[in-house]
Amino acid sequence: MKKRGRIIAFLLLLIMLGSMIGTTVNPIMKDVKLGLDLQGGFEVLYQVEPLKNGPKITEAIVNDTQQALGRRINVLGVSEPSIQVESGNRIRVQLAGVKDQQTARDLLSTQANLTFRDSDDNIILDGNDLKAGKAKANFGENSNPVVTLEMKDPSKFGEVTTAISSKPVPENVLVIWLDFVEGVDSYKAEMTKPNPKYISDPRVKAPINSSNVEISGSFSVEDTKNLKGILNAGALPVHLKEVYSTSVGAQFGEQALDKTVFAGIIGIALIFVFMLVYYRLPGFVAVVTLSVYVYLILLVFTLINGVLTLPGIAALMLGVGMAVDANILTYERVREELRVGKSVKTAFMAGAKSSFTAILDANITTLLAATVLFVFGSSSVKGFAIMLIISILVSFLTAVWGSRMLLGLLVNSGTLDGKTWLFGIPKSRVHAPKEQVETLELTTKFDRFDFVHTRKRFYIISSVLLITGIIVLGIFKLNLGIDFSSGTRVEVLSKDALTKGEITTYLDKIGHPSNDVVISGDTKNIGVIRYKVEFKQEEINKIKTEFKSEYGSEPNISTVSDTVGKELAKSAFYALLWAALGIVIYVAFRFEWRMGASAIIGLLHDAFFMVALFSIFRLEVDITFIAAVLTIIGYSINDTIVTFDRIRENINHRGRIDNEAELADIVNKSLRQTLGRSVNTVLTVVLVVTALMIFGAESIQTFSIALLIGLFAGTYSSIFISAQIWFDLKKREIKDKGAIKVDQDKKQWGSDEPIV
Repeated sequence: MKKRGRIIAFLLLLIMLGSMIGTTVNPIMKDVKLGLDLQGGFEVLYQVEPLKNGPKITEAIVNDTQQALGRRINVLGVSEPSIQVESGNRIRVQLAGVKDQQTARDLLSTQANLTFRDSDDNIILDGNDLKAGKAKANFGENSNPVVTLEMKDPSKFGEVTTAISSKPVPENVLVIWLDFVEGVDSYKAEMTKPNPKYISDPRVKAPINSSNVEISGSFSVEDTKNLKGILNAGALPVHLKEVYSTSVGAQFGEQALDKTVFAGIIGIALIFVFMLVYYRLPGFVAVVTLSVYVYLILLVFTLINGVLTLPGIAALMLGVGMAVDANILTYERVREELRVGKSVKTAFMAGAKSSFTAILDANITTLLAATVLFVFGSSSVKGFAIMLIISILVSFLTAVWGSRMLLGLLVNSGTLDGKTWLFGIPKSRVHAPKEQVETLELTTKFDRFDFVHTRKRFYIISSVLLITGIIVLGIFKLNLGIDFSSGTRVEVLSKDALTKGEITTYLDKIGHPSNDVVISGDTKNIGVIRYKVEFKQEEINKIKTEFKSEYGSEPNISTVSDTVGKELAKSAFYALLWAALGIVIYVAFRFEWRMGASAIIGLLHDAFFMVALFSIFRLEVDITFIAAVLTIIGYSINDTIVTFDRIRENINHRGRIDNEAELADIVNKSLRQTLGRSVNTVLTVVLVVTALMIFGAESIQTFSIALLIGLFAGTYSSIFISAQIWFDLKKREIKDKGAIKVDQDKKQWGSDEPIV
C-alpha cells in the first residue's frame, strides 16, 4: 500500500507542478519587465554640478533633482522609469520603451528656467514670477498650438509690457527663452540658428494688465505638451552633465530578445536531452526540477519587480547549467554507491548525504562572486548579478530539496530495487555485496592517467602560455571597449548586408570618419563604429537622424566619459580583488590554508588566461567581460572544491599518510573519481554558452566567448594546476613532520567526516 501511495504521490506532484506552470506561466511572462536592451530606450548617467553662483551640491539638492527628473519623466508616459542616485552626486536614468528618445533627453536635461527679456537681453521676468503648476497646452486664435501661463502679479506684468510697448519697432519685443545659454550676446544672433532654447519674440503693441500669458511659436501639439510638462515640473536646481549614455533602437531590442530567447531554448533543451540519455530516471527528475527552477526564477523576478536584460537572460541560462551541476554531483555519488552493491534506497541516502557539503560549498563560493558583481557592477552587470544570485538560491532549493524529494518518493516505494539500469548503471559494472568493495576503491575509466607525476608538464604548458600572454599583452595591450577607454560607440542595423568600405565612405560623407569599423551579424547586417572622442548630444541626434534616413532604423549609440571609464576600470579591479579574497578565505576556512592558496593560484591562472587570449585575438574588453571573469571564478572554484572535498574524504578514509607516494596516490585517485563529474558539468554549461554564442544577440557575443574560454581554463586549472599545487605544498608537510595523521577530534562544519 505504501509502495503504491508513494508512486501516486509522485505522479500527483508531477500533475500539480505541470498544471501550475502551464496555467500561470503566460501571465508571469507578461509581467516580466524588459530592459532597454530588449525593447529599446536609453540610459544616461548625469554628473550633478552646481549652477553658476549656485549653492554647493548636497544630498538634499541631489534628491530634489531626482524628484524633478521623476516629474518630467511622468510627462513622457514611461511606465517603468528607473531613476537612481549613485556615488552621492550622480543620477542614473533608464527609460525603457520610450519612442522619441531625442525629445526625452531634451526634456530631462533642460533647465526649464523660463525667462522674459527685452531686446537688449536684460532679464525682466523669470520662472519665479509664474504660478506653479498653471502651465497648460492649448490652442490660440488661429488654432495653432500654444502654451498658456498665469502670472503671480498681473500689475508687474503690466509694468513690463508698458515699458516694452513704448519702444520703437523693432525694439518692442518680449523675448522668451527656455534654459538660456550663457555667452549668447544677443537673441538676434540666435534667431536664425536652430536653437531649442529660444521660444519666441512677440511684439508688444500695448500694455497687458492680465495674469494670463500665452506663448506661441513654431510649436506642434507634442511640443506644447512637453513644454507644459517641464514648466510645471519646475526648473532644475543644478546643471546636469552627461558622463555616460547608451541608447538602443526598438528594432535592435526586439531582435536581441528573439535571438537570445531562441538560444536559451536550444541550450536548455540540449541539457534536458543529455540528462535523460545519461542519467535515465534521475535525469527525468532533473528535467522536472529544472523546469520548475526556470518557472520560479521568472516568478521571483517579477515579484521583486526586477528588469530583465540580455545579461539577465544569459545569467538565467547559465544558472540552468549550474543548477544541473548539483544534480550531477548527487547522481554520480548515488551511482558510485550502486556500483558497490548497495540497495537503491541505501545508495540514494548515502549519495545525497555525501554530496551535500560539496554542493553547499560550490553554491556559497559562486554566491560570493555574484555578490561582488552586484556591489561593484554597473547597471547592466547588476542585473546579471541579481539574476545569478536568484538562480543560485533557487537552484539550491530545486536541485537539492526538490530533486531529492521527487526521486526519494520513487526510491522509497521499492519500485526501483535492483533496477540499476534506470540510473544508467549496467549490471556488469555492479559489484556483489559479498565482495565488500568500497566506493573509494572503485575503478574508473580514467585510472590510466597519472596526474601527479606529469604535473610538471602542465606547469610548463601553463607557464609558456602565460608568459606568451604577458609578452603579447605588453606589446598590443588590451582592446579596451569604450566602457574602460572612454569614447563613443555606434551600432547600426541594416536590412541588407553591409561592408566596411560602404560604412567608411558614408561616415566620411556625413563628416564623422572612423577607421575602427567592424561588421557582424548572421547576415553581416550590423556595423559597429568606435570613436575615441565623446560625442555631444547634438552630434548624437544628428547621427541618429542621418543613419535612420540611410539605413531605415536608428543606431544604438553609447558614450562614456574619460572619468567614468577610469572609475569602471577601478571598480573592475576591486571586484576581482574582493571576489578572490573572499573565496580564498572561505576555502581556507572550510578546508585548510594550502587548499585556499592553491585554489586562488588556479583562479588567477584562469583570469589571466582569459585576459591573455583576449589580447592575442584582439577581442573587445567591455564591462561584461568582467562579469564573465567573475562568473568563471565562481564556477572554477566549484570544480576545485569538489576535488578538494574528495581528497579530504580519501585522506580521512586512509587515516594516515606516511610518505609522498601515498599522498600522490590520494590526489590521483581523487581526480580520477571526480573527473567524470567535471566533464559532465562543464559539458552542460558549455552547451548553454555555445548556444548563446551561436544563436544569441551580438551584444553578448564577447560575454559568451569569455565564458567559453573560462570554462575550459577553469576545468583545466582545477585538474592540472590547483590540485597539483596543493600536492606540492602538502608534501613539504610530510617532509617536515614525517607523516600526516587525521585529527579524530576535529570535525568539519557540515560534515560527519574528520579532517586532516
